[in-house]
Parts: sequence; C-alpha cells; structure tokens
Amino acid sequence: MSEQKITKDMSIGEVLEKYPATEKVFVKFFGNGCFTCPGAKMENIAFGSTMHNIDADVVVNELNEAIEGQ
Repeated sequence: MSEQKITKDMSIGEVLEKYPATEKVFVKFFGNGCFTCPGAKMENIAFGSTMHNIDADVVVNELNEAIEGQ
C-alpha cells in the first residue's frame, strides 16, 4: 500500500475540499449530515469517528483507498 495522504488529524472539510472522491466514504460512515454540519469544516476525522462510534483508522484507510492514484 502506498503512503497515506489522508490522516485522522485532518479536518473533514479539508479532506472533502482536496479530495472530492472521498464524499462517498464520509456518507458511508457518517451519513449525509456531514455536509450540512457546521463542525465538519473544523472537526477532524478522529473526532468525527468518535462521535459516530467508528474506528478512525478504518475510516482513514477507506478514504485513502478512495483517492488512490490521485
């Protein structure tokens, strides 16, 4: 596996802005509310994962898979 570009310390908004292909992964784990939540711009993936009771490493791995080759 190549080096991960996305880390759990990055904000959800930053990742969505840089890598639009990650949208489907955020919807899968966090639901559509991610796109209307004011906190998504500032909250990092680790915090979002905690709020949704999901392992942040699983989310980050899938996000990186979604952008492989970019």
